[in-house]
Amino acid sequence: MKEKNCSVSRSKLTIAMMAVLASVAAAPVLAQNQTSTEETADQPASTELDKVVVTGSRIKKVDIEGPAPVTVITADDIERQGFSTVYDALNTLTEFTGSVQNELNQNGFTPNASFLNLRGLGPGYQLILVNGRRTADYPLPYNSQSNAVNLANIPAAAIERIEVLSGGASAIYGSDAVAGVVNIIMKSNYDGDMLTIRGGTTTRGGGDSGRLQWIGGKVGDNWSLTYAAEYMAREEIFASQRDFMDSYRDDPSVDPEDATAVIGIRLRDRLVGTGLDSYVYPEGEDAASTCARFSEFELESRGTCGYFGYPATQQIRNSDSTLTGYLYGTYDFANDLQAFVQLSVARADAKIASATQFWQSPLAYDPTLDTIVDTQRIFTPSELGGREAQQTEINERSFDLAVGLRGLMFSDRFDWDATVSHARYELEVKQPRFLANRINEYFLGPETGELDPFFGAYPVVNFNVDRYFTPLDPDTYQSLITTVNTDATSEVSQASFVLSGDLFDLPAGPVGMAATLEAARQKYDLENDPRISPTYDGPEPIYNLTGTGGGGERDRYAVGVEFSVPLFETLKLSVAGRYDKYDDVTAVDGAFTWSSGLEFRPTDNFMIRGSFATSFRAPDMHYVFAQESGFFTTVLDEYRCRRDGLDPTVTGDCSGGAYTYSVFGTRQGSTELQEEEGRSATVGFVWDVTDNMSLSMDAYRIKLEGAVSDISTSYLLREEAACLLGTDRDGNPVDGSSTSCQFFTSLVERTGVDEVNDDEIDNYLSYPFNQSMLETSGIDARWRYQLDTDRMGEFNFGLGWTHVLELEEQEFPGDEIRNLRDHRQFFNFRSRVNWEVNWERDDWTFNLNGYRWGSLPNWAETGRIGSYVIWNGRVEKKLTEKATVGFAVNNILDDLHPEDDTFNSYPFFWRAYSPIGREVFASYSYRFN
Repeated sequence: MKEKNCSVSRSKLTIAMMAVLASVAAAPVLAQNQTSTEETADQPASTELDKVVVTGSRIKKVDIEGPAPVTVITADDIERQGFSTVYDALNTLTEFTGSVQNELNQNGFTPNASFLNLRGLGPGYQLILVNGRRTADYPLPYNSQSNAVNLANIPAAAIERIEVLSGGASAIYGSDAVAGVVNIIMKSNYDGDMLTIRGGTTTRGGGDSGRLQWIGGKVGDNWSLTYAAEYMAREEIFASQRDFMDSYRDDPSVDPEDATAVIGIRLRDRLVGTGLDSYVYPEGEDAASTCARFSEFELESRGTCGYFGYPATQQIRNSDSTLTGYLYGTYDFANDLQAFVQLSVARADAKIASATQFWQSPLAYDPTLDTIVDTQRIFTPSELGGREAQQTEINERSFDLAVGLRGLMFSDRFDWDATVSHARYELEVKQPRFLANRINEYFLGPETGELDPFFGAYPVVNFNVDRYFTPLDPDTYQSLITTVNTDATSEVSQASFVLSGDLFDLPAGPVGMAATLEAARQKYDLENDPRISPTYDGPEPIYNLTGTGGGGERDRYAVGVEFSVPLFETLKLSVAGRYDKYDDVTAVDGAFTWSSGLEFRPTDNFMIRGSFATSFRAPDMHYVFAQESGFFTTVLDEYRCRRDGLDPTVTGDCSGGAYTYSVFGTRQGSTELQEEEGRSATVGFVWDVTDNMSLSMDAYRIKLEGAVSDISTSYLLREEAACLLGTDRDGNPVDGSSTSCQFFTSLVERTGVDEVNDDEIDNYLSYPFNQSMLETSGIDARWRYQLDTDRMGEFNFGLGWTHVLELEEQEFPGDEIRNLRDHRQFFNFRSRVNWEVNWERDDWTFNLNGYRWGSLPNWAETGRIGSYVIWNGRVEKKLTEKATVGFAVNNILDDLHPEDDTFNSYPFFWRAYSPIGREVFASYSYRFN
């Protein structure tokens, strides 16, 4: 089956490429150049260029284009298109087809970080470099699992350009360069000083922001100094400030009058020995009068007291203040020897808030009520003393220091560069949470014994009904909570030596070579408050909160070499090889990777290119070193579903609460993991149609084997059910005593069967493993056109497009290959488009840009919803030779998420879409010299 799928997808790729090539041949006035560096319109391609290093190779070369496509975002692009951060700029890349958690995921593990997901493979599958060097990972693992670089703490003021290589590059850079490489290149040799002030707000309310940037530098006869500082502050936005997501009545799948709220004031009892439910209220009151005690709660149509605005108590944008600084200096000695130093520092303080806390009582017996108490109580912002009282504080500090020497050797034929660097990222989280014992005693009182009625033992309590149905005051709330502290650090120390130059001349030109030696140490330490550990048995457990801790280190040594060989005047070959040696506790020992590429230029304005690369990725350190942690998730209990004669593959059969419910799970890392191996290939062309127009198109394919992932809950419970029942879904016999069955059943703990329980899942264990296969393929296309008129000014047009042809996964060998691209439970975009129109005339500059994200499955999994289109604009006026003012609008049309009438879960749209709406900014820049 796998071979058949591969041949089919190859056919799709071939047909698509042939169609494009045919269209190019038939339409000579088509359009433009993608480009390896996407030259700006005022700096068109030239045949007289200095040699430069372009991401994807360490060999300096004159040619801007290479065998693998590289997209460039310049500092001017970032400013011209109105982006606030590095992440904002990268988020519009068409290659960014994957989904990542963002500030809407306030219950996630990294709600204050921004991650990239090229090609939909995951946040850790692209290598993030700063000036060609690795930097420290974000100290908290993404989704509590994997490590990745946070793009939110890199100062936009200091950026010269961002180069994005799409495809595998482990043979050049080592681990993680699977889906691509993002190289953030900072400014150097800057002369002068410029101050920029910008302020903005949202037209829907909240989110005021301000940014101050200073970039400057001095250049002497034998020295240079570049410096930059940036301060950005931003106000939080709560979901309650958006009327389309501030209530459960915004659920588009039901009439607002029929909406169901979260039950917030409920004291339900279970009659002893019967299992029947009833509701208890204070003496002389009913549901309506009791509900009226709380201003935020309302009486539902079903007769219970609910909180329609409960989920809107969370933030949808964090409040933060970020201060970053950058320093880069060089000093030239005699004999072409130069010393350099680079320092980047960042300080970020943020406040985030998930929905307000709730309390659900443990099952307990009250002799006065003569019932088993089963209750849930949600707390409102007014009880806490305001919505800010629930906020979590996150404080981040980071620095990156590099020093080195560079020069010439061997009769000035070779450049060399020796660099030593150290980067460190520190983070502290302070989160208010209930103390379990204290809040239990506040409502239940002390335990006075243990009752064993007809079905199990329960603590005996004296439930305080009046206290339960009386709103808290802020002082009482403060007496019931504590601060949960998490401290995390990550760091990387590395040394490298790079030698590059021309070895000798062939008839078609010189043979270029680059060699590198590297040594690095990476480590992290994640220390959670011990009270949220699943194994904590001390006197102050935290209510309803678990965390993930861990820590470890690894050493890495690498040697690599790369050659650029001009076979003919029109054909150039590139080859590279690298060996990485790992020293850690895993089974990873060493990894060799290689790559090759061809550039064929039949004419001066047309190039056909292709590349093939092997790649590898060492297991993320938190996949290896994670300590036991806990989490809650909703599962489909396939064993009980099939046991009761239902079919889990039939929609609706097992979707009820009896079979689909929330369970507690634990997770820990594995030292048995091996490296992930991959292969990637690209093929395409670049065509300079005219001097002012360029077109490029590249097809890509990336295949991973042994990709690390946690065992999916659905797979685990499917196999456990087959082992317990003796047959799989298709009726084939399964040996319940086999080694694999013993393994699967040992991971799931069930309650057993008694008067209350029906063998439900009590908890289960998850851990990472090397997945069998993950594969994706698609097409990238770029078009650029420059029109220079005498009277109307200069116009620049740009258009980019990425279309995913295939995204497939096979979890274990022998499993069916799942089509994730079209799967109705998979929320990656199949296509993305971006565009830009820029117009400059005299002292005025106008820019109109935007992007389109393709369709996604609807929430009901019955079809797909429409595309998402956003338009942005900016106008700039040069007042004097030194002063410039600008005005920008992001999301000009104030568009929100595409409509999905089936999305019945808050926030009622997929999290990739922004609920912020239109933002407006005004800026002022002044150049001092």
